[in-house]
Amino acid sequence: MALTAAAALSVSGVGAASAQAESSPMAHHRLTFTRDCARPAKVGYMACDALRVTGGTVRAKAHGVVSPHASAQASVSGYGPADIQSAYNLASAAAANGSGETVAIVDAQDDPNAESDLATYRSEFGLPACTSAGGCFTKVDENGGTSYPSPDSGWAGEISLDLDMVSATCPNCDILLVEANSASMDDLGTAVNTAVSMGADFVSNSYGGSESSTDTSYDSEYFNHPGVAITASAGDGGYGVEYPAASPYVTAVGGTSLATASNTRGWTESVWSTSSTEGTGSGCSAYEPKPSWQTDSGCSNRTVADVSAVADPATGVAVYDTYGASGWQVYGGTSAASPIIAGVYALAGAPGSNTTPASDLYADTSGLYDVTSGSNGSCTPAYLCTAQSGYDGPTGLGTPDGTAAFTG
Repeated sequence: MALTAAAALSVSGVGAASAQAESSPMAHHRLTFTRDCARPAKVGYMACDALRVTGGTVRAKAHGVVSPHASAQASVSGYGPADIQSAYNLASAAAANGSGETVAIVDAQDDPNAESDLATYRSEFGLPACTSAGGCFTKVDENGGTSYPSPDSGWAGEISLDLDMVSATCPNCDILLVEANSASMDDLGTAVNTAVSMGADFVSNSYGGSESSTDTSYDSEYFNHPGVAITASAGDGGYGVEYPAASPYVTAVGGTSLATASNTRGWTESVWSTSSTEGTGSGCSAYEPKPSWQTDSGCSNRTVADVSAVADPATGVAVYDTYGASGWQVYGGTSAASPIIAGVYALAGAPGSNTTPASDLYADTSGLYDVTSGSNGSCTPAYLCTAQSGYDGPTGLGTPDGTAAFTG
């Protein structure tokens, strides 16, 4: 459907840190979108992986909109909670599970409107309230205090996307937002450690940057948390690997294009790829060793990704953001996929102690939908960039079919 007036924002509303709008080459979609965060200028710095639709036709409309006072309840574009839960067979688990679990969102900079925007999203879709007063929502700085970093409209969009996707996937979960002082890996990594120290068993990281020889030291400093499910976006630049998705201590999350279908599932998915420079990340790490639980033969190091979820802006998700934007938006990017997968882990329950939760996926793949079509580039061996039966780089082992595959 066409974007509503509220969703079709101009690029000027994104903020100075954002890149210029990028047009999809798929002419029949006539979709334009922008990166909320500028690509990192140097090694050791990260960019969020959020893509905000700025115009065109989105092939996704939210279902289950219930708020009687919603401004455009019949025409909110982008998938909503009912769609995500239906697509990934989560409706029963979402209704019953998640209470008492805390999902942490780690991002850079401050979103002053985070809690109020979250309240609007949850009200729109009939989700239970999640407020700081009620103890469900907590926002802290990277050290666990309230000295929040400076606001940034680009990262605020990312924060809204992350909070909304955790809410959509695990409505009963508590949410901890940890805001790093900057987009450096050291600040973001400190925020990850803080999230874990504050009791989060699930931590989503919707950002990434170029791989470097220092990544293995970041692994031990920030991501080696046995018994904690840490997810990381595989990236939005098409075939190629970014960090921290390459870390063997995280679950690397790729992206798909998700559409309704007349099959038994009611949905179909393929690799998300908009162009040679826009699509889900994947590939063979240049620096990270291969974890023992990953057995593909075409990459002697860590292979990205492990699992995937919706990321195509053309089949994007509904998000509410008012800091640098004006309300309802449609978002894509693997920034949407990472918090969805973190939410699925939370629905499955706390991981076993002293485990690497990514390994659980490889133990039993029957609880995943295998994605077998599409590619994000050209590569050798082909499975690193092209979907196939079983494991492949762009979509990993597949997408959630309930929570069974995410249980330790």
